[in-house]
This record gives sequence, C-alpha cells and structure tokens, in this order.
Amino acid sequence: MTARPRKVWLVTVPIAVVFVAVFAVVAILLRDSGTGVYFQVSDQVAMVGIGVLLALGVLWLTWPKVTADEAGITVRNLLGRTRYPWSAVVGISFPDGAAWARLELPDDEYVPVMAVQAIDGARAVAAIRELRGLHRAATGAGAAG
Repeated sequence: MTARPRKVWLVTVPIAVVFVAVFAVVAILLRDSGTGVYFQVSDQVAMVGIGVLLALGVLWLTWPKVTADEAGITVRNLLGRTRYPWSAVVGISFPDGAAWARLELPDDEYVPVMAVQAIDGARAVAAIRELRGLHRAATGAGAAG
C-alpha cells in the first residue's frame, strides 16, 4: 500500500510553473531596463535560477509518501524517512481538525503522516482504512480513532 498527497499537486504545479515563467520574463526584460543599471547575461541566468529554486521549493510539498506492508510502515515526510515495524505502532489516527494523519506510538508520542492529508477527502479515508487494516492484521489489535 502506498499513499501520496494528490490535491497538493493541483496547487503546487501551477504555482511552480508561474514562478519559472515570471522569473524568465523578468530575466528577458532585465536587459532592456531603463534604470541606468547594466545587467549581464549572468544576471539573467541567475533570475531564471531563482525561479527554478522557488519552484522546486513549492514542489517539495508533494514529497511526502507512506508505504506499508505486512511487516511495517515507512513514513516519508518533508525531512526524512523512517520505517516502523507494526509492533511499534499503537494505532493510526486522524484527529478532528488535523491537516494530516498520524501514527500513534508508545508513551503518547506520534509521527505525522503528511502523505495522508485531509484535503484529499475520500482518498485519505481509504488510505486510513487500509493502513488500519494492515495494522490490525499484523498485530491483532484495533487501531486508534
């Protein structure tokens, strides 16, 4: 089972395209600026580079992913990836008002699962049900609500 955020793509891809396009247009118009400052080709390349870096930063929000199998669950959020055996997971929850799901761990700790987001609606519900089913099958326990 693998889940990734979907609706985030609908927002981030157009924003990334706009960033690159705007900075490319600015780079083209930079040479003909009447400000008295002389811009070189390197300045134009740098402007396009800034647009690309901003676009990559926005697209980074699509990076989260969760992968689960009979042995455990791998959570990849914005900063890092961690594998948890099902025996280390107390439950899988989606608290009211939360932006994304979370793994409940022992000692009242939890790990956000940014790949399962509230804005994905039915896809998020299906992902939570599948994760809970895998957890239940592996541990024989119920999942947290």
